[in-house]
Amino acid sequence: MTTLPDASKWRAWGIEPAWSTTLHVASSDGVTHRWHVLDTGAPEHGAAQSTIVCVHGNPTWAYAWATLLTKFAPSHRVIAIDQLGMGFSERTSLRRYATRVADLDDVIGALDIDTSIPLILAAHDWGGAIAMGWSVDHADRLAGLVLCNTGIAVPDGRAAPGIIRLAASGPLRDLVCRRTSIFVDGTARLSGSRLSSRQRAAFRAPYRRAADRRAIADFVGDIPLRKPHPSAAALDDVAQRLGAITAPVLLAWGASDPVFDDDFAADLADRFVNVTQQRFAGANHLVMAEADVAGAVDAWLVDVLDGRPGQEASATSPDGDGDGDGGGDGGGDGGGDGDRAPLWSAVHDRGAATPSATALVDGATGDSITFASLAARVEGMARVLHLRGLRPGDRVAMLTPPGIDLIAAVYAVWRAGGVTVVADRGLGLSGLGAAVRSARPSWIIGPRQARIAAGILRWAPRSTAIDIDDLVASASHDPESQATRTLDVPAAADLAAILFTSGATGPAKGVRYTHGQLEGQREALRRAYRITDEDRLVAAFAPFALYGPALGIPTGLPDCDVTAPGSLTASALDGACASLGATMVFASPAALANVVATAGSASLPAMARLRLLMSAGAPVPAETLDAVSRLAPEASLRTPYGMTEALPVADIDLDTIRDADVARPVAGVCVGHPVDGAEVRIARLGFDALVGVPDEVPSGTTGEILVRASWVSAGYLGLAATERHARPGDRWHRSGDVGHIDEAGRLWVEGRAVHVIDASGGPITSVPIERCIERSGIAGVTPGRVAAVGVGPAGIQQLVVAVESSAHDPGLAPTSLAESIRGCVAHPVAAVLVADRLPVDIRHNAKIDRQAVAAWAAQVLSGNRVRKRFGR
Repeated sequence: MTTLPDASKWRAWGIEPAWSTTLHVASSDGVTHRWHVLDTGAPEHGAAQSTIVCVHGNPTWAYAWATLLTKFAPSHRVIAIDQLGMGFSERTSLRRYATRVADLDDVIGALDIDTSIPLILAAHDWGGAIAMGWSVDHADRLAGLVLCNTGIAVPDGRAAPGIIRLAASGPLRDLVCRRTSIFVDGTARLSGSRLSSRQRAAFRAPYRRAADRRAIADFVGDIPLRKPHPSAAALDDVAQRLGAITAPVLLAWGASDPVFDDDFAADLADRFVNVTQQRFAGANHLVMAEADVAGAVDAWLVDVLDGRPGQEASATSPDGDGDGDGGGDGGGDGGGDGDRAPLWSAVHDRGAATPSATALVDGATGDSITFASLAARVEGMARVLHLRGLRPGDRVAMLTPPGIDLIAAVYAVWRAGGVTVVADRGLGLSGLGAAVRSARPSWIIGPRQARIAAGILRWAPRSTAIDIDDLVASASHDPESQATRTLDVPAAADLAAILFTSGATGPAKGVRYTHGQLEGQREALRRAYRITDEDRLVAAFAPFALYGPALGIPTGLPDCDVTAPGSLTASALDGACASLGATMVFASPAALANVVATAGSASLPAMARLRLLMSAGAPVPAETLDAVSRLAPEASLRTPYGMTEALPVADIDLDTIRDADVARPVAGVCVGHPVDGAEVRIARLGFDALVGVPDEVPSGTTGEILVRASWVSAGYLGLAATERHARPGDRWHRSGDVGHIDEAGRLWVEGRAVHVIDASGGPITSVPIERCIERSGIAGVTPGRVAAVGVGPAGIQQLVVAVESSAHDPGLAPTSLAESIRGCVAHPVAAVLVADRLPVDIRHNAKIDRQAVAAWAAQVLSGNRVRKRFGR
């Protein structure tokens, strides 16, 4: 074996030197071999909660598990082994798969593992197959299994990864894997900048000589790319037996891996019976070193050791994503399947009662459809989808542009039992593609351009694409299919939709909703806004248009670019209201701001007749609402508060906003009282959701906002750890917002938890500072375009204010502007910067990306040569 590093080298790699040890193990082949392991031993204080044995893959070694070793050493015994021929273990002759499985059993038997505490196996790459081989023969000893970017077989319908087939080909294998370090270095390069130079050096350390790399070539050669192969039968046997493992399995996956991609994760998820998944969108093959796999394992282990995984498994979580707290019970509004009104039922009821009543109007095309025709189209499309092979639970990516066809197709998929994957174009091309890929749809519905783009960009490989025009035509001209097929109604607990968040504070997350939860959401909206059959809705935010038909009310879409809500003009909105005789409007704050900006002195009679105007998606400035109230003087202006995971949560009208602003002008944004059926709790900042539901803080104290309602979503798609941290228990959802509840029981939002400034004098929330500056009347400050951010290390962050202004050059603000801003802020302001444009989210055009602003501010203040403006 190669020479062991000295203590200084171990410390440089972040490893305690005492963890490094060697042992001689009598192997099943009759030979005693020398193994190297990194073993944290028993915790210094208290008994170990579990033993975690980590098995590396190819071409890595025990160091691949450094993050688990350091995170769990205080409370668990963690042992990362160097497989024979690898790392700093003894160099041996060729060892096939079955022998390596036996080797793992040998070393586990020699490690003096306490059998009275749970045994967890964690494995990566080829080590995953070996760990699975051990697990099927020792299922009674296994408490849990963590698998990272690995596989046991090539998934059906695809070939082995090209990069592996290339590396395994004839003489190239010896050149790439043994004679040179190409395979070792190339594996690290897959991670790009996510690996530090220190980590790269550590991964290379045991493999500097050709003699030390023989096992790397042997591993590649042991992959059964062709049959017959010496290891094929053993691998096939293990693959067939994985279903007998009942222990919880966590798939922690780097989604950008070109070797073990999402297909391999899906294949394993189908083979095990108790699976949760945590997908790391930006991580590659060495996911344990690139992403917070240790944190995901920590969240998962809390429930594993409490015996909770799988207990709440139901149709609400077909991916095994795990609800953690059982949040997805499918109860839409407290009722069961017996008293439900499915999402499409109001369309059919209105179609039967008033066949000629208009259901939908598309302002962009001028098209419209009656309730009777919409009901027939939904039923016809659902039956056509069923006859073409769509089955309950199949995921369908809805790539049709907003309009009548999209709404009909969404209802048809629900009617057929499918699961709609809805990621609106407001996420941008890259965000839309990432969202669709993460959902792994088996069907795509869209026009030709969208289907071609999805194919070229590989958004949904091996999915069945359906042309939306063909689907509409087939539903209209296939009377046999309409007459001969009766579809079952999905149950309340069945998954209905995967809706993606805006990605304003990180990658867009897929939010899972059951039919019951969507139905409950519909009824909550009906109650909160007293919606009746006499109402008519104009939805200037495309996703919200889906609720109009579900409420049984005529719905219109204004003529505007859905990817740029701020492009909605006053004339377009008034025209949409006029075409429908609208009584209600829903529009984003950016849309309303542009409506005010483009109204001028034009007459807007249709808006003047509105009874209700709602705006949500981002904080709505009272000044904007005041201006809108002059355009719609008869309307009650309301701002529902909520998020993709739960809407509505609270509600407030303009009069209450005015009163609250007068009483507490810089307390944040008042979003009103919780709606009927929703509860709100304020918990201390930074509480640990893994411990359980936190206590409430006193009234008026700033903390994290938790919400609870029957229509809160079932959880996240493929993000088990994210979900576990968001669901502390008892159906509470961690909103990600911070704020407080005042003495009158009203909820105030003070910003996002990730944007709290961790200053030496205590936490500072962003929104109160921003509102103070915006309302101060300082010349050159654009309303709604102020960002208060923290720059510097945690605990001693400095408050920096960035303002969007066309009156000053980008960079450090002029002294007069800086002094004016400091004069109205109650906290010390380290610096004031000017930007020509502050970055906002694509979907709403309103949520400022404060993390991007903070990174930019740090660069500007560093004095380095950096861009002083954000690109357009």
